[in-house]
Amino acid sequence: MDLSNTLKKFFEEIKVVQNITATSIANSLNISKKTLSNYINGDAYIPLEHLNTISNILNISVDYILELSDIKLPKKIKKIDNLNAIDIGTRLKSIRKELKLTQEELAKTIGINKSSISKYESGKNLILTISLYTICKKYNISADYLLGKTDKPIYLKETN
Repeated sequence: MDLSNTLKKFFEEIKVVQNITATSIANSLNISKKTLSNYINGDAYIPLEHLNTISNILNISVDYILELSDIKLPKKIKKIDNLNAIDIGTRLKSIRKELKLTQEELAKTIGINKSSISKYESGKNLILTISLYTICKKYNISADYLLGKTDKPIYLKETN
């Protein structure tokens, strides 16, 4: 599961299809082109807030950006300006319990420690993009649902 390859494909697509430049995206995010390049090349992980902003600006789902779905804009998706760590944590906890996983099991599966899962679920920390991506990819869960961009839990089709 390589997030940087996913982002590279996405940015190439929007550059070709929508004629949007890296400079214009960097300006919209209030970051340098070099910082955006670091995200795309895997030298740094893109913060979830920036991923959400890109989704809002381009009117494209986070699931589509992360190659979790081939649907660019599902029905009833919301634009969220400020991600809510508590709401995201509540949704994550609900999904974890539905999957009958302990915090420790989920943490081990995605390669982080149990305290990180606990902090995500309690809303003390906003989930990291790489953790969100790994959970969604592993369990076929919609990132848009976990982020609160849609209210209905969406389980995505299994990907190869």
